[in-house]
Amino acid sequence: MRKYFCILFCVVLLGCQDLGSLLQSPTESIIPTETETAKALTESLVIGMSKASDRLSIENGFFANDLIKIPFPQDAQNIASALQTVGAGKLVEDTVLSLNRAAENASGVAKNVLVSAIKAMTIQDAMNILLGPDDAATTYLKQTTTPTLLTQFRPIIQSSLSQVHATEYWTQVTTKYNQINVMNVFGKPVETDLTSYVSGKALDGLFYMVEKEEKSIRDNPIERTTALLKKVFGYADTKKQ
Repeated sequence: MRKYFCILFCVVLLGCQDLGSLLQSPTESIIPTETETAKALTESLVIGMSKASDRLSIENGFFANDLIKIPFPQDAQNIASALQTVGAGKLVEDTVLSLNRAAENASGVAKNVLVSAIKAMTIQDAMNILLGPDDAATTYLKQTTTPTLLTQFRPIIQSSLSQVHATEYWTQVTTKYNQINVMNVFGKPVETDLTSYVSGKALDGLFYMVEKEEKSIRDNPIERTTALLKKVFGYADTKKQ
C-alpha cells in the first residue's frame, strides 16, 4: 500500500503522465525491445565502421600500422631476398610503401558499403549480433559486403598502383630479379597479381579494424553515449554473464 501511495503522490505532484511506466517491473524496464535493439546497433555500428574506414584511408593508415601493413608478397620473398643481397633493398622498400598507399587510397569507399549493409540489417540480424559472439557484427559484415568491397576495391587499387608508382617499382623489381636470377639460382620466376594481392590484403586490414571497433563498442562503456545504447548493451552484458 505504501508503494502505491508513493506512486500516486508522484503522479499528482510531479505531473507523471505514464502511470504504467512507474508500475513496470525492474526486469521489464531494462529489457530492450527488438526495435530498440536494431536502432542501437545501427547507430553504434555506423559510427564504429565509419571510424574504421576513415582511419585506413588517411596517409599511413596501412603503412604505419604494423598489424595490418601490407608486406612484400609472400610468394615473391625470394625476389626481395635476392634484391637485398645485391644491394637493391631500397627498391623493395619503395614497392612495399606503394602497395600500402594503394590500399589507403581504396579504403575510402568502404564506409558507404559497410553503412549500407548495416542499415539493411533485419531485426533478427540485430538480435543475433547483440547476443552473439564478440565478432558477430564483423562476421555479418564480412558475409554481406566482401564481394561488393572487392568489386569496388579492384579498379581503385589498380589505378592507385599506377599513380603511386607501384606498377613501375614492380616492373623494376622483376626486371632486376630476372637479370640476377641466372638459371633460376634464386628460385622459380614469380608472377604475382598485384591488384588481387593488394585488394585481398586491404580487405583483411579493413576487417581487422572493423573487429577492433566492434570490440570497443561491446567492451567500453564510454562508447555508449546515449541512454538507448546503455540500455541495449547493458542488457547484452547481463545475458553474457
